[in-house]
Amino acid sequence: MTSIPLSEEGTGAGGEQSIGSLGRDVATHLSSLVRGELELAKAELAGEARKALKGGVYFVLALAVLAFSSFFLFFTLAEGLDALGLWRWASFGIVFLVMLLVTVVLALFGYRRVRKISAPRKTMDSLRESAQLRHRHSQDSDEQSRSPA
Repeated sequence: MTSIPLSEEGTGAGGEQSIGSLGRDVATHLSSLVRGELELAKAELAGEARKALKGGVYFVLALAVLAFSSFFLFFTLAEGLDALGLWRWASFGIVFLVMLLVTVVLALFGYRRVRKISAPRKTMDSLRESAQLRHRHSQDSDEQSRSPA
């Protein structure tokens, strides 16, 4: 990646630059700045994604233990219904139907949440505006370099 120079470049004999060369310099520096910002954003996002992944692993492990432990909860509920006087097969059937109902309700909630996900419109609009500004700036500098100074 090119860097933005801290000293004057392309100065003429009198220490002045033409408008065309100034426009080119601005376009070059703007392009370098945008590239630098994108690289910084990528680096920050990659670091945060690694942290999230590491934390997510622990959540997945916790959910796995919870999922295996829930078997004992549901078995206990079925045995409790059996102790209340229901037939054993009916007790387990009732617990199964309750579990099935909870699964369907949670799946519907998840579907409704996922359906609301949309593209990052603000970011896309900002990128379009930046591209238009850059395109407009390059056209202006081309026109200035063609006109006699």
